[in-house]
Amino acid sequence: MSISFLSLDPAHAVVYHNSRCSKSRAALAYLADNAPGREVEVIAYLDTPPTKDQLRELIDAMGIPVIAAVRTKEKEFKELGLSKESSDSELLDAMVSHPRLIGRPIVVTEKGVRIARPTEAIEEIL
Repeated sequence: MSISFLSLDPAHAVVYHNSRCSKSRAALAYLADNAPGREVEVIAYLDTPPTKDQLRELIDAMGIPVIAAVRTKEKEFKELGLSKESSDSELLDAMVSHPRLIGRPIVVTEKGVRIARPTEAIEEIL
């Protein structure tokens, strides 16, 4: 299944959200304050992780290397024997199996995809 961000309605946004993450909560607040009326679909990615193909599409849309979308300081990163030299496929597999490794929050609009760190990065896709 594809995220199809290019076909999103301009009044819609998708946020891959972790409710325990202050940056993720800040992204939702930023959208509420700076994009009033925009419908925000919240995906609790720890409960419903994206597939490997979906992650690849998100990362490709951001125009960043896969390693830039990985939370390398999470304990799972080291426990899984991953490194900055791990292959893209290994990193994607790890993120699907251990979604805490996914950089967050990921915000998707019709204009593109960003990891909202800093939160103001969302402005680029509004």
